[in-house]
Amino acid sequence: MNDSAISDHLQVQSFDHITLVVKDLEASRQFYVDFLGMDHVPRPAFSFEGHWFQIGNQQIHLILEHDESGRAGKTDPNQNTRTHHFAFQVNDAKQAYETAVSQGIPIVSPPKSRPDGATQTFVNDPDGHIIELCSVT
Repeated sequence: MNDSAISDHLQVQSFDHITLVVKDLEASRQFYVDFLGMDHVPRPAFSFEGHWFQIGNQQIHLILEHDESGRAGKTDPNQNTRTHHFAFQVNDAKQAYETAVSQGIPIVSPPKSRPDGATQTFVNDPDGHIIELCSVT
């Protein structure tokens, strides 16, 4: 490849946000703020309802399901760890699992070790999106 071909390639600088369509903004707020500990932040005055949550330099954007949005909820009826999901790093995935159980949050998979030594557990948000919570121990 020549130098001009390399310079024409797009280069992602960082991960910015995930957008999810949800049926119940308050139930989702409770999950992302009260369970996961994210900060609820202001969002622009869009013509549709939603919430934004901050995680370090990244955000989760929620859109309330409406006539012009996609459908709320999981995209794959197969509830396992090898389907569409996204992951958050937490201090302790085993503790996150215990907290999820105590709060009645649906569990997709209890804690298990990954081949790289990290621990992972999988839960559902109120709309059934699969979320991995992982930790280095």
